[in-house]
Amino acid sequence: MLLEKIEKANDIKQIDKKDYSALAQEIRQFLIEKISVTGGHLGSNLGAVELTMALHLALNLPEDKIIWDVGHQSYTHKLLSGRKEGFDGLRQFHGMSGFPKRKESDFDAFDTGHSSTSISAGLGLVKARDIKGEKNTVVAVIGDGSLTGGMAYEAMNNAAKLETNYIIILNDNNMSISENVGGISKYLNNIRTTSGYLGLKEGVYNALSGTKGGDNLVNRIRKVKSSFKQMVIPGMYFEDMGITYLGPVNGHDIEGLLTVIKEAKRVNGPVLVHVLTEKGKGYGPAERHPARFHGAEPFQIETGIPSKPRTTANYTDIFSTVMCKLGQRDEKIVAITAAMPDGTGLKRFHNMYPDRFFDVGIAEEHAVTFAAGLAAGGLKPVVAIYSSFLQRAYDQIIHDVCIQNLPVVFAIDRAGIVGSDGETHQGIFDFSYLSGIPNMHVCAPKNKWELSDMMKFAVNFGKPIAIRYPRGTAYAGLQDHRAPIELGKAEWIYRENEIALFAVGSMVKTAETVRELLKERGYNASLINARFVKPIDEAAVLEACDNHKLIVSLEENVRSGGFGEKVLACMNDNHKSNDYLNISIPDAYVEHGNVELLKKEIGLDAESIAEAIICQLAK
Repeated sequence: MLLEKIEKANDIKQIDKKDYSALAQEIRQFLIEKISVTGGHLGSNLGAVELTMALHLALNLPEDKIIWDVGHQSYTHKLLSGRKEGFDGLRQFHGMSGFPKRKESDFDAFDTGHSSTSISAGLGLVKARDIKGEKNTVVAVIGDGSLTGGMAYEAMNNAAKLETNYIIILNDNNMSISENVGGISKYLNNIRTTSGYLGLKEGVYNALSGTKGGDNLVNRIRKVKSSFKQMVIPGMYFEDMGITYLGPVNGHDIEGLLTVIKEAKRVNGPVLVHVLTEKGKGYGPAERHPARFHGAEPFQIETGIPSKPRTTANYTDIFSTVMCKLGQRDEKIVAITAAMPDGTGLKRFHNMYPDRFFDVGIAEEHAVTFAAGLAAGGLKPVVAIYSSFLQRAYDQIIHDVCIQNLPVVFAIDRAGIVGSDGETHQGIFDFSYLSGIPNMHVCAPKNKWELSDMMKFAVNFGKPIAIRYPRGTAYAGLQDHRAPIELGKAEWIYRENEIALFAVGSMVKTAETVRELLKERGYNASLINARFVKPIDEAAVLEACDNHKLIVSLEENVRSGGFGEKVLACMNDNHKSNDYLNISIPDAYVEHGNVELLKKEIGLDAESIAEAIICQLAK
């Protein structure tokens, strides 16, 4: 086994060239076997095996630096840098992260998790290198999907001024999570059809090198290579920006990759190497269904079928169904997503109403302002984006939606603790960053029926409103408690005394269990479904203060700026002296791991909450 020879970083350089292909095959098999057990990002990693091998062969790591955009394609990098044993605990609590982490290894040059950031980060490392007088190589690896994000162009615009080497590798597999969209995708499609360019150029160089006068002619050709490329490749967008373009090159040909990386290292300026790869390469199910295997749950290797198929609807499914029904009833409803029609549940809406569906690519800022324009034009836009990704459009929410008080609905998926993807993907800040914005309204459903009711309310509300809901199975309890949705109105589910549990969104289910645990210990507790974080139901808070000793707020959001602080402010403003307990996420980032385990670790599970309440009463 060749892979057994890879025990530490740079061991790959001891592998014979003739064995590169066999090693690549072993790496793919290793990744398939491990990810089938732990789950993880399979397709992107299978497509980047040879590219990663070539980088480890061509560079002197960790002195040289690789920045992986998004970072979910870094598994082979982790394997080749001596972390093979960590794959048994991949994405598990206290185990190896599924993304680059500087605290995990010196070979991870920069923490990533969101897209379109690598060129900016790499440029910073390049300038730091130059200021310090160092000579190491810096490489940013970015996917073609990430090139739909505007930050990448801001970075390339600044990188164009460089007069020292900086290598940008475009890993082009024609996919982000779903198929790419937009002008840059069409442009790259045109370049892909000219894949003979690099081979033609190298053939000319090799034929002339070593012949009489040939070396001099090669140097002269190199000086006019930009004009040469203009004749062969249409557009030359990157060259026009001031970035030397090399490619396209076969991303599964290690020798070809080594040749082009060697050439890229000679460029005194920014250089983009265009590498063509196949997402999911080497594993049939992932090749046929690349979107499904972007972020895979544990699966059966023989078939690719999940080991534990989902049997109940999740919140994304409920949103998907409701959107289709709303779209049928109202032709003004339009849907926007940022490169995630599958992940947000809008694929069905797209199929039913293609003229009213817009996938803008990985461009959350544009998605929000585009939605504002649609609203200003008289439509009812619904923007479906994950909580952690909506953070990127904060200015647009304020400046383009809320200042104008435009009727944009934000459907915020993956809110709260999402689990194995870790710090960069936990959706634990949206209550805080949204509820401080004037004209914004924020709510969260307790179960699947309330998500449906809130969506119906939101599309006819006529003002900015956000509905946040968690990842995972949609709660089906409390079906008989379905009071009409009213702005800023909470729902009393159980009325008792002594303790008042104000729970919002996903925490209503947890609060039900907390209430039962308290009753077993002899305590009575009311349960109030808060529904709205902005505006909160102050009348309900004050009523609870009149009849209960202890007020408890429960939310799956960070404490600072969250729902609980608003409850306490209401109590203080109205001079209520009741005892109060804030159950929320501490002021810290939440690492990767199983959701239930993480909740227990931070005290957000029912048993921990009940114990905290009893301790508070004992004081």
